Amino acid sequence: MPGSTKGAVTRSTLRQQIADALRDEVLAGRLQPGQEFTVKEIADQYGVSATPVREALVDLSAQGLLDADQHRGFRVHEYSADDFRGMVEARSLVIGGMFHALTGGRRSDLRPDDPRVAAALAGVRRRGEEARRAAGAGDLTVLIGYDLRFWRELAALFGNPHLSDFLHRLRVQTWVCTVQHLRRLPDLRDRLWRGHTELADALSRGDADAARSIIEAYDAHSLALIEGPPQG
Repeated sequence: MPGSTKGAVTRSTLRQQIADALRDEVLAGRLQPGQEFTVKEIADQYGVSATPVREALVDLSAQGLLDADQHRGFRVHEYSADDFRGMVEARSLVIGGMFHALTGGRRSDLRPDDPRVAAALAGVRRRGEEARRAAGAGDLTVLIGYDLRFWRELAALFGNPHLSDFLHRLRVQTWVCTVQHLRRLPDLRDRLWRGHTELADALSRGDADAARSIIEAYDAHSLALIEGPPQG
């Protein structure tokens, strides 16, 4: 029936909106690692029924952002330094494979000189410019938003939604892990990685060595956020 379909879509949309809002709360550091809450508390906070809230929390648990406790509700997942190193390694392997496909010439539909690919990379670069500005200003919230869009649009070039979703999940998890460290610092200007535009330019030139070097520096910077003082 049309009415029941509309109700299902509305609930699904609400479920996604709640999941997105809670993810943003975690990324903003307002929901701290280890913090506990119940379905009822979140439902009361947003003024909605328990069902879409429970579904949203289950979705976030599946993404590795929350832990479910049968008796106490949910809590924000706490990542260890070892977890973070593993995520950076996995992220690097995925990105390395993507860049090899883009610059290695093995897929004719992914050549940087192809008009479609060039236009897509130009759009990715615009996201990178915004991310760079936010990093220079020390605006972590804006940086995270544009960084996630930058990598999501770059991954979308490959036409593989599984790859895109996996990389997006890894990037969200690494941001969740680093946010708790970065939010403690009084001034983030010149402490955040801002090589997005250089990376987009290297890929547009088909320069695999330059892209690889940029990512290696990025990985070192990411690990320094957890293992030592942030570096510019």
